[in-house]
Amino acid sequence: MSGLIGKKIGMTSLYDEGGNNLACTVIQAGPCVVTQIKSKDKDGYDSVQLGFLNKKENKLNKAELGHFKNTKTTPKQNIFEFKNFENELNIGDVINVDHFNEGEYVDVSGNSKGKGFQGVVKRHGFAGVGQSTHGQHNRLRAPGSIGAASYPARVFKGMRMAGQMGNEKVTVQNLKVIKVVPEKNLLVLKGCVPGHKNSIITIRK
Repeated sequence: MSGLIGKKIGMTSLYDEGGNNLACTVIQAGPCVVTQIKSKDKDGYDSVQLGFLNKKENKLNKAELGHFKNTKTTPKQNIFEFKNFENELNIGDVINVDHFNEGEYVDVSGNSKGKGFQGVVKRHGFAGVGQSTHGQHNRLRAPGSIGAASYPARVFKGMRMAGQMGNEKVTVQNLKVIKVVPEKNLLVLKGCVPGHKNSIITIRK
């Protein structure tokens, strides 16, 4: 799917024609520069590599520096690959937010907010022990039993337990494009997208 790299600015609300208040997310989508074009003959598949936000040369390693010098483009902080662009693109072409149209639907991917080490009630929605009678002490949010008896004498893989929550790739599908602001490269989507403010996301259609 074709798309753009963007930065989550934050959330706001807009009114539609029926007077309904819509929760919206504002995204700075682009400008993105074509840094490489991959072909099936050379790379095994067809795709377009886009770069977003400039990066200082002294922050690059030799492999990255060589890559951008070969393509004769300025170094970029974020690089992602996209497929199925309608127009034929060349290295150095700039793609802006007008790649999207108001009223169409897009998929947004990004890293969700990290919530640290959380227990089973917050992480998996467990009810906890539930009651504090019969001499229980400090067990209201405990996971309870996690294993069987002497057979199989182990805890099964995938057991829902406490652990790291959030900070993983999340994709939200079918978000409606409410507004496109080309002069500021802003995209307003209905609903929320993963990640904290200023996090990098990809928008695909």
